[in-house]
Amino acid sequence: AHLGISLDGDADRVMILDETGRVADGDQIMALLASRWAEEGRLKGGTLVATVMSNLGLERFLTQRGLRLERTAVGDRYVVEAMRRGGWNLGGEQSGHIVMTDYATTGDGLIAGLQFLAEMARTDHPASRLIDQFQTVPQLLQNIRYPAGSNPLDAAKVQATIAANEQRITGKGRILIRKSGTEPLIRVMAECEDASLLEDVVQDIVTAVQQATLTQS
Repeated sequence: AHLGISLDGDADRVMILDETGRVADGDQIMALLASRWAEEGRLKGGTLVATVMSNLGLERFLTQRGLRLERTAVGDRYVVEAMRRGGWNLGGEQSGHIVMTDYATTGDGLIAGLQFLAEMARTDHPASRLIDQFQTVPQLLQNIRYPAGSNPLDAAKVQATIAANEQRITGKGRILIRKSGTEPLIRVMAECEDASLLEDVVQDIVTAVQQATLTQS
């Protein structure tokens, strides 16, 4: 097949598979649409709205084209709120939730898939070329479960460890630490082009959080 379009249960998220079976996430799809819309003068405010989970490579891709990335908290509701507040018309999540307010008020995987098909038809390029918009920065995510009623992130040692590792990675990548909104998990995510530093930074923070969890339990 030339293309695969995979939707989630309620069809508000999409993943694109190219002719080799490689999967493109929402970041690559948003990069494609943002750059094309900008060329056509359709990208309002020269801005794409995405969450803090979107890859650093997407931000660099946009910056190189004179565009900007407006980051929000995780969740399509925050993306939509920011889009309405700023008057922007394109946003979404790495998970494939793409919001195009020129066509719909919420995310729609079918419309996003059709937009990708339109680009294939317009450019006559294979899907494999279109899903490779930018080089992703290596990303590592680990989840730590914690007991109800505790808050390991308040521990002084955890805060000191986070601060020290943020200093280590400054200029090379970024660290994102947040609580899950649906279950008692702390998510530790980092991005860095240095794979060994990336692993070391995440593991150092995870260990500190785990130790605080044991202390507070």
